[in-house]
Amino acid sequence: MKPDVRPFSSLSFLAQAWRMTVRDWRAGELRLLALALVVAVASVASVGFLADRIRLALERDAAQLLGGDLVLVSDAPISEIQREQAARLGLEVTETLQFPSMAAAGTGDALRSQLTALKAVQQGYPLRGRLRVADGPAMPDEVAWDIPARGAVWVDPQLLSLLEVRVGDELQLGDKRFRIERVIAVEPDRGMNFINVAPRVMMRTDDLDGTGLVTFGSRISYRLLVAGQPAQVREYADWLQARLERGQRVETLESGRPEMRRTIDRAQQFLSLVALLAALVAAVAVALAARRFTLRHFDSVAVMRCLGATQSALTRLFALEFLIIALGAAAAGSLLGYVAHQGLIAALGGLITTDLPAATLLPAVQGFLAGVWLLLGFALPPLAQLRHVSPVRVLRRETGVAPARTAVGYGIGALGFALLLLWFARDLKLGAMVAGGFLAGFALFCGLAWLGVRWLEPLRQWQRGPVALRFALAGVVRRRGATVAQICALAVGLMALLLLSITRGDLVDGWRQAAPPDAPNRFLINIQPDQREAVGQRLADAGLGETELYPMVRGRLLEINGRAVGPADYEDERARRLVDREFNLSYMDEMPGHNRVVAGRWLDPSAAELSMEEGIAQTLGVKLGDTLRFDVAGNAVEVTVTGLRAVDWDSMRVNFFAILSPAVLRDMPQSWITALHLPEDKADLSSALIREFPNLTIFDTGAILRQVQGVLDQVVAAVQFLFLFTLAAGCLVLYAALASTRDERVREAGLLRVLGATRRQLSAAQWLELGAIGGAAGLLAAGGASAIAWLLARFVFKFALASNPWVWVAGVSVGVVCAWAGGWMGLRGVLRHPPLATLREV
Repeated sequence: MKPDVRPFSSLSFLAQAWRMTVRDWRAGELRLLALALVVAVASVASVGFLADRIRLALERDAAQLLGGDLVLVSDAPISEIQREQAARLGLEVTETLQFPSMAAAGTGDALRSQLTALKAVQQGYPLRGRLRVADGPAMPDEVAWDIPARGAVWVDPQLLSLLEVRVGDELQLGDKRFRIERVIAVEPDRGMNFINVAPRVMMRTDDLDGTGLVTFGSRISYRLLVAGQPAQVREYADWLQARLERGQRVETLESGRPEMRRTIDRAQQFLSLVALLAALVAAVAVALAARRFTLRHFDSVAVMRCLGATQSALTRLFALEFLIIALGAAAAGSLLGYVAHQGLIAALGGLITTDLPAATLLPAVQGFLAGVWLLLGFALPPLAQLRHVSPVRVLRRETGVAPARTAVGYGIGALGFALLLLWFARDLKLGAMVAGGFLAGFALFCGLAWLGVRWLEPLRQWQRGPVALRFALAGVVRRRGATVAQICALAVGLMALLLLSITRGDLVDGWRQAAPPDAPNRFLINIQPDQREAVGQRLADAGLGETELYPMVRGRLLEINGRAVGPADYEDERARRLVDREFNLSYMDEMPGHNRVVAGRWLDPSAAELSMEEGIAQTLGVKLGDTLRFDVAGNAVEVTVTGLRAVDWDSMRVNFFAILSPAVLRDMPQSWITALHLPEDKADLSSALIREFPNLTIFDTGAILRQVQGVLDQVVAAVQFLFLFTLAAGCLVLYAALASTRDERVREAGLLRVLGATRRQLSAAQWLELGAIGGAAGLLAAGGASAIAWLLARFVFKFALASNPWVWVAGVSVGVVCAWAGGWMGLRGVLRHPPLATLREV
């Protein structure tokens, strides 16, 4: 006779699900599940909030980031026809010039010099946005309604400290001296200043005359700023697109500084993938927690089935319970993600210097979707077993569900997560590489961990060791699956953090040390032909020996074998950039000593021949015997490729992609360049050279490397901050795996206590077992991080990386600490369970 069971109403279902949720939460059944979801949602939401605020800032400041409604960027002077067309359409127009230049302050031996980013502006700049200036550093700023006065410059505040000058002092630029009038607080079209290569110096375009800074060979970026009615701007943009010259591009409000958008998009993709890896590790914890939840509810579900609960009713009740947990965990994770994204902004420090607007709710929605999918894909498969529990289980313990169904559920969850990964990456190749690499690494860790546990199995028979050690070994081997899962999950999070530490420290140090001790650390460019002998003599007088100067000629590649080439002819992004810009060509009779011929022969100085670097030849599809035509200052130069060279870029010496015969370039407009090693005790020579040759530009590679190191430190700090979520997820997996064996450990401890084992021995065995798991995870993490760092050094950076023993020490130490922390959380109270209670349960 069937029991009389009235169907639940929707409200009754919800009330019952809420009561079940409260009961299971108080019993501790749902806390681990909720915590894993919080970590997953927080990791995804933190990146989402940061990216969302930067996107909103770009949209808000689109016109200001351009300085106008449209900008024509060119590496050659803007043609008069392009200016006239803008005027005919009634558009406002102004122009800027930007290029690197040396600035100097002081006189005599007190002269100090600094590489700056010089910007010359015309009246009306900027057309959109507002330039803000102040009377000094840390003083109130105001809108600048004009441009610098004649004979005056505005500078970035950091330049004042670098040159030890104040507002009102003089600054030398080329052959002229200028008065520092004000400091720049906000420069709208400079964008978000993600990387400041050099401090800004702003002057009037009129004042460039007489400085001697604009010469042949100067790398100047010309920008024509345009503003007006939208219809006229669109018409002008269409007109320009059809008449763009080589080396020109158009930036509009829609494109919104494409180079900045590309940088932000790539950063967002990478950070999102890092966050999703943390979510993927958390998914393992979700699955383990859900499995434990399922196992502990078999008996209660069997009783409910006896009382008349149907399979569909049970499914709805537990689905509602998990939905309540998902909503609560997603809300908490989103809140934590919002707090965490403030940490990301702090880690990025000076790389983001604009005020970011408030974030929208979209990142919270994305985090919620990621969390819900984790729950559906990795918690419902084990939970689905509950609907198939037979009422007979009350009398006879059996589960009654085929493992294949659970496997199919996990497969669907993994597929869904892969799609989520691709959605965030927005790049099939990138997403597949990251997901594939992560899964391959995880599989390798699993294999090594399994072999390690298998190797320990014979030691179980060891009878002479301490009792606690034998118990620990037995526990590791007996729970092989759980041990492997714990080691791998913890190792993945640790490996990521160790790899970033190596990247920030050892890789950069190794790159720096790969260069010889006497490698050049200064580059002198913009040496004019009539200064060549004087500069060489000045360097010799300073005790630097005979320094070789090389001619440098600007030329644009026009044709290969009579066929015109342009960016559209190449799919590779690097090839497009190379073809679209001007090459630095050179000529010489003999090949530099740090180059070697790898194909063909060295050129004939009296012929029209070319020797090309093998890498760029491969990129551009150039082969021996090909004929190349260059445009050099309006002159056509045609040469035949007779040889390919291997270039030692690590030598830090002057290198050229293309070296031509002197016969074809000797009479072309040119400047000269050299590289030299300046010892610390002769560092003042840079200032002396600027004093004697004001038009020179000196690049200090040490200062540039220090700046790169600073930027890398900030970026790595942000990524390491994110990988803390991965490490937290790994600890949760460890905790979940330990918690899933808690009942087994309670029974085991009770039986061992009955057989004579002391509580102290069992406690020591637990700590030893956890220490072994953490130590193994640390060893795998250190090995994986060291291997990846070696591959990066060997095949990407091309230098030998010295081994760092502290990586292994740190890996093992942190692994043991994390394992002990997870064990303390997961196994508290196991040994306090009375043995008599265990015997009664058995």
